[in-house]
Amino acid sequence: GDTACEEATYLAGLAGKVYLIVRKPYLRASQIMQERVMNNPKIEVLFEHNAVGLFGENGVEGVHLVKRMGEPDEEKIDLAIDGFFLAIGHTPNTDIFKDFLELDEVGYIKIDNPTSKTNIEGVFAAGDVADPHYRQAITAAGMGCRAAIDAERYLSEKGL
Repeated sequence: GDTACEEATYLAGLAGKVYLIVRKPYLRASQIMQERVMNNPKIEVLFEHNAVGLFGENGVEGVHLVKRMGEPDEEKIDLAIDGFFLAIGHTPNTDIFKDFLELDEVGYIKIDNPTSKTNIEGVFAAGDVADPHYRQAITAAGMGCRAAIDAERYLSEKGL
């Protein structure tokens, strides 16, 4: 999906060549992300490939791939690489809250921006469970600070 395409595009700015390994015969990313990847000369998309292992004596030197895994024309391939980055998507770990807190269609906890308030009074959310856009440790830390301030203000207003 978009996560893998975003990461491949980012890595293409740093590396001479990026292989995007895709299990399916198509990309599930949005059309704009697909176009960015397909139009980037540094990115080669390997459709219907599965990474099954890495090899190397002094670090990563290659990846073992299986093309069309489980099909009659299955093919095993070894591809020389210098690094391997895994980007399989972002699913927030919020199932435990689904009966209580309002979640968006993907599962992120909805907050009343710019605060960290949820739909339940006195409950605040921050970080990766409430941030479908940035999903970075530094922004999660900032959101945590916001949530702490919101919680302190809430408790103060309640006289607690």
